[in-house]
Amino acid sequence: MLAPDQLMLGEGPVPDHAVVVSGGKFADVGPRMQVRARHPGLAELLLPGKLLMSGFVDAHHHLTQTFGKALAFGEPSEIFRRIWVPLEGVLDDELVYLTAKAAALESLRGGFTAVVDAGTRAEGSVAAVAKATKEAGLRCVLGFICNDLGGGGAAADRDTILARAEAHLARWRADSLVHPSLAISIPEAATADMLRETSFLAARSRAVFQSHVNEHLAAVERSLTQVGRRPLEYLYDLGVLGPHVLIAHGTLVTPTELAMLRETNTAVAYNPVASQWKGNAVAPATLMATLGIRFGIGTDGTRSDAFRLVDAAEAAQRLAFGLANGDSSCGGGWTWLEHATQRGADASGLAGVTGAIAPGLAADFLLVDIDVPEFSPSWDLTWELVRLGNRDQIVAVFVAGRLRLWRGWPVDWDGRALMHEIARRARDAVARAPIQRIHPVSQKHRAAELERKR
Repeated sequence: MLAPDQLMLGEGPVPDHAVVVSGGKFADVGPRMQVRARHPGLAELLLPGKLLMSGFVDAHHHLTQTFGKALAFGEPSEIFRRIWVPLEGVLDDELVYLTAKAAALESLRGGFTAVVDAGTRAEGSVAAVAKATKEAGLRCVLGFICNDLGGGGAAADRDTILARAEAHLARWRADSLVHPSLAISIPEAATADMLRETSFLAARSRAVFQSHVNEHLAAVERSLTQVGRRPLEYLYDLGVLGPHVLIAHGTLVTPTELAMLRETNTAVAYNPVASQWKGNAVAPATLMATLGIRFGIGTDGTRSDAFRLVDAAEAAQRLAFGLANGDSSCGGGWTWLEHATQRGADASGLAGVTGAIAPGLAADFLLVDIDVPEFSPSWDLTWELVRLGNRDQIVAVFVAGRLRLWRGWPVDWDGRALMHEIARRARDAVARAPIQRIHPVSQKHRAAELERKR
């Protein structure tokens, strides 16, 4: 029985409440004295100065891209073609495991207890990703990519791909931490038949189907040239969309496409930091919330810091839309906290599993230090978490009722040893990858500036 100063429920933070954790789930939640009366034999752990809140859900991640995070700085759009595909192409099982475990550690440190991995193009098996996230203790919606078109447009064996997809779904269907998912990287990476078959297979298996859709202007224009429709329109016409579908980004959406999302109950992963860093447009998330379009908030592998992510989610809406029309709220803090937790879990296929503090749900939660100068005095804790919260305040991270991190570090494995191993192995992997960078690194930029001045 845990009794924090504040407990974050669906209606907001409440004092003098308690939770009981048993068998990896919340067994009871309610006013402290009532919970204590229902469980007289339990020891009560008081948590003064702490907020107990649901862990964050990262609705869009790339766990096998950790080696190259900083390589994408300053790069123009569609960096997957020049950086991510070449980098993932040199990763074997061992490197896939190392990069995914490093990403999992960063996610947990940032307050994420669940992530949606969009799948990897690496030769290494997605089983290595599962092994890494399970060892780290991170809940993972694990994508398996089903592209049947290569770079030259040649179709791969659809039956073989679908057989592997079915095996992926079957292998992880009953796992407590790994939730299998199917993915097509972008609609143009698959034939129409494969898009339909993959989406239908995911729907029949009650799994999420993922794809990057309407992210870059170049991809929208290619789709118009190749099939005569925008990517989202194309998926709608194929009958691919639905409540089991999670499209990543959706930054370039027309009013008609918003209507398609609402009609089909398709979910969106809103990735505000990706818009800040990569020059993408900003998805109209405030409008989506108003229209009832389901969405979660994702990092897109940029930085795994949940408090900075929800701050960016609000700020991007303000800069892209709010300033132009005088909207001083832009959804308020509660919108972004909800869509990074409970509504994000729903968009990620984890409704009924995690995302809130409620009986029967997995005990995926954070203990956050709120006895800090940033929150004193406190007038609106929900919005304060969005505007003023930071990961240094995360004291403990629990997944499935088990303590995974204490003050930023794992309690049952050596996170620093992993960091040292990553530093040793990453340089060689990046050197072997045929990466094409457009923008110079900082040191080269400074050297070039000095040379020009001479």
